[in-house]
Amino acid sequence: MVVPAPTLADGGRVDAPSPNAWEEIVAPVRPFLGRVAERLSDQVSSFEPEIAGYARYALNNQGKQLRPALVALAGESVGPLNDELVNVAVIIEMIHLATLVHDDVMDAATVRRRQPTLAARWGNSVAVLVGDCLFAHALSLAANFLTTDVCRAVAESTGTVCSGEILQSHRRRRWTLSRADYFKVLEMKTAELFALACSLGARMAGGGTVEQAALRRHGLALGTAYQIFDDCLDVFGSEQTAGKSLGTDLATGKVTLPVLVCLERATEKDRAELLGWLNDWQPGHYIAVRAVLERYDVLNESAAVIDGFLATAHQSLAGLPAGPGVQALGALSNFLSHQTAALGG
Repeated sequence: MVVPAPTLADGGRVDAPSPNAWEEIVAPVRPFLGRVAERLSDQVSSFEPEIAGYARYALNNQGKQLRPALVALAGESVGPLNDELVNVAVIIEMIHLATLVHDDVMDAATVRRRQPTLAARWGNSVAVLVGDCLFAHALSLAANFLTTDVCRAVAESTGTVCSGEILQSHRRRRWTLSRADYFKVLEMKTAELFALACSLGARMAGGGTVEQAALRRHGLALGTAYQIFDDCLDVFGSEQTAGKSLGTDLATGKVTLPVLVCLERATEKDRAELLGWLNDWQPGHYIAVRAVLERYDVLNESAAVIDGFLATAHQSLAGLPAGPGVQALGALSNFLSHQTAALGG
């Protein structure tokens, strides 16, 4: 299920990575990611002493640093890495971490990256306000750039992400949602920060408008594929490997592609039974719901949709000059395809 590697401007090919190639992909920008992590931790001192502990807890739980990696790889695709790119990566990662804090409140999630969520440890009220503080601080950092364009782009993307979250919340248990509307929400709430990371990465490294637009398209497609994968992970993954609470989408009534595909394919009897479980959710329904989803082969269909978005992400790189950054971005798509193939085992 590996997406074909794209043909680059010079006729070369992007090499397909091995299934567990994350560290190999980001190895060239690992020093950059180290600087991002250090600068992100340094932001704790900007908060009031009584709040600093909460901020530290949220900011030190960065996971794979996927969005900072996109900033670096997009920047490297068009020019040399610089300190402004580090600042951009810090801002985008802080916004992302703020959204996770809020997501965990709305989903009543208890585990995130193998540790208790901030809400589970200190309560929803603290978690919501800490998330707000992180958003505000990220925008304050963005205002420090000499050009107002960066702050404007960050503010607009933050608004898009929040709007996407609201739309998703309003559409809970709206099982007649179209795929197009589902994809639009994913593009807003998840893919937008991928696109911002890629476009600002290109901009701050000296890329022109054409390069910035191409890399933004890449980020939108990659981010949409990533969120579909995450929606599949919620049903077909395991908490041990995912490092977070699973089944929360089913429990909270989020409309996801696996459920949409099943409702498209199911018999009237199975559809009615599935909707009954989803609309009156109990933890014990999980096994039965997963069995119905497997009966209608929704994972393979979802994987095909993911690969379609990854192909679009690859195509957006075709006009860029071959180089390590472009090679790594292409490899990221193949890595996600391999991760999708490993689900359901």
